[in-house]
Amino acid sequence: MGKTSFLKRSLMTAGLAIVAGVTLSACRQNASEDTSTINWYTPTEILTLDMSKNTDSYSALAIGNSGMNLLRQGKNGTLQPDAATSVTVSADGLTYTATLRDGLKWSDGSDLTAEDFVYSWRRIVDPKTASEYAYLVTDAHVKNAEEVLNGEKPVSELGVKAEGNKVIFTLSEPSPFFEDLLSFANFVPQKEAFVKKAGSNYGTTSKAMLYSGAYTVSDWNGTNGSWTLKKNKYYWDAKHVKTKTINVQTIKKPDTAVQMFKRGQLDIANISNTQPMYIANASNPSVTKVSEAASAYMSYNLSGSVKPLMNTKIRQALNLATNRDGVVKAAIDTGSVAAQSLVPKSLETLPNGQDLSDYVAPGYHYDPKEAAKLFKEGLAELGVKSINLTITADSESPAAKAAVDYLQQSWQQALPGLTINEKFVTFKQRVADLQSQNYEVALTLWGGDYPEGSTFYGLFNSTSSNNYGKVNDANYDAVYNKAISTDAMDKMAGAEDYKAAEKILYDNAYYNPLYARSSSALQNKKIKGLIRNSTGLSVDFTYAYKTK
Repeated sequence: MGKTSFLKRSLMTAGLAIVAGVTLSACRQNASEDTSTINWYTPTEILTLDMSKNTDSYSALAIGNSGMNLLRQGKNGTLQPDAATSVTVSADGLTYTATLRDGLKWSDGSDLTAEDFVYSWRRIVDPKTASEYAYLVTDAHVKNAEEVLNGEKPVSELGVKAEGNKVIFTLSEPSPFFEDLLSFANFVPQKEAFVKKAGSNYGTTSKAMLYSGAYTVSDWNGTNGSWTLKKNKYYWDAKHVKTKTINVQTIKKPDTAVQMFKRGQLDIANISNTQPMYIANASNPSVTKVSEAASAYMSYNLSGSVKPLMNTKIRQALNLATNRDGVVKAAIDTGSVAAQSLVPKSLETLPNGQDLSDYVAPGYHYDPKEAAKLFKEGLAELGVKSINLTITADSESPAAKAAVDYLQQSWQQALPGLTINEKFVTFKQRVADLQSQNYEVALTLWGGDYPEGSTFYGLFNSTSSNNYGKVNDANYDAVYNKAISTDAMDKMAGAEDYKAAEKILYDNAYYNPLYARSSSALQNKKIKGLIRNSTGLSVDFTYAYKTK
């Protein structure tokens, strides 16, 4: 989802090399395993339960599993009915009508109605909410969304309304991804009376929240690393929810997670945090591929506060001095591949059978000789002989540490006059620094929210709240907006727009793509029915269960 972590979204992968001398059986010691409970972990703490304000994939794990949406991603990413029995679309693609099931309830037993969905959509675009994901509503062309977000119209005029048991959405133009938003965790229903009563406490603890999904969240006080998903008896399909409890704890050292998995204390452990860990565990029969569509890239601060980065030749030199294959080998040679574009492979297959990433690739390559030439010219244009830049990355992540170390050494070697400083902060702090432009260059990772190109190219639209580098290019905005409006119903035409958008990013070196992440994990083979999504909600526990 959105902003993620190298630890997986964020909005990064934490870990330490396997401790020398540790010898553990490759088999799980789980003879007395409790089949009614699943034990999971996240590599960093969750930040919020407020779906309108969330942007990170770990908080989304809690929100998406305790919230019910109109639709839900099923196996292979196909959209399935959830709160809605059906969603119909008008012939012109401008009206979506969702018909709700009878007898929907909140976790407190009160009635859940179509108005609760309407309120959630209104709240995310309400300027008072200051949601970073409000741009999804405007980009999806929900009628009057932009005017509401700009404070020009009241939220009551947003193109979503309730008519009995129906939620009706009106768009001003067709959208290539609107239906995907009907399964997105940020748009699960919210009860207006509860939100207003909770006030500023809403979503800050598990008690200051009301739930509509298969589970409820408990035992989270807003800062602690452990919390629990408990079966929600009021969920419409509770009879098919087999797992009673899912214990989730924060484990920041990946080797600790692996050891706990092998002792039967966890049902999952990522092994792609470091190459030694990956090699040591790759042959374990419990290894499973973790489906994800995530791109790691360097964000350049173009707000004007970092003068060297306002010079195009300096940015181009940094990009040409980046050996992306070298970054992968140094940092995350665990199945990840060097980036060729902003969108990772397998996000979307075009009607012609080509992968979108291949189609839009503008030709990123490593050329230290040309990089040095451009860097020298850039220094002359700036009127200086040398520059200092600081790279910010996640302190919890060995992959981030290795990548930054590699880039520091290789950039300084290729570009005489450049000094690279390293700054490592927590995932939470790095997200905050990006949001406030309190950085120069930042190593970040973005996970797709839905399987369509705009989930990545929307990041650099000048009006996007996730445009942390403050890229502002009218030509880019024009081709991006064409993809999500004029060409919304023509995937090949839209892909051509994204190709033009990628070329603009490439020519101006507005960002620096590094790699498309691919992960593997040890997972308890007794777990069945678990849904892993490459976009949106990464892990769906709704129908997951553990066999004896």
